[in-house]
Amino acid sequence: MSRPLLFLDVDGPLNPYAAQPERRPEGYVTVRVPRVGGGGVEWGRRVRPLRVWLNPVHGAALLGLGYELCWASSWMGEANRWIGPVLGLPELPFVDFGEALFRERPDGVHWKCEPLVAYANGRPFAWVDDEQGDADHAYVAAEHAGAALLHHVNPRIGLRDADFAVLAEFTIPPVV
Repeated sequence: MSRPLLFLDVDGPLNPYAAQPERRPEGYVTVRVPRVGGGGVEWGRRVRPLRVWLNPVHGAALLGLGYELCWASSWMGEANRWIGPVLGLPELPFVDFGEALFRERPDGVHWKCEPLVAYANGRPFAWVDDEQGDADHAYVAAEHAGAALLHHVNPRIGLRDADFAVLAEFTIPPVV
């Protein structure tokens, strides 16, 4: 039996972007990511790099959970360049959101939800994000045959020990 998937969003769970801008959370490091093609210039103006806060301890904690990790972020493959190395993660597969990227749906389902369910293709999965809602829970319940955990993370504080405990509990097979 294959391990369940863990779909990882970057901004919110791993990068607590909504924390007070002048207060980097304890244990986090600052990464500066160029915004436009690496040149830092957009329409003739210099653009500040994106500030990303990451906690290097999270990589080992995520690897220890027993999931198959997969990026589920608008960063897509760029997460392997900018996020994974800081966390000590190997190169991970990512969901290519293609035309679904940032597309609003009239039913309120998050733009990531349908592609994640398609990618899982019936496999058990957990989705760690700061943007899921009731419509996503309903969509997954109706469209996904396997077990699923949609775990919301507060983007002001990012992943915490309690979040890792919830994720660990989901991977423990039931006693029969």
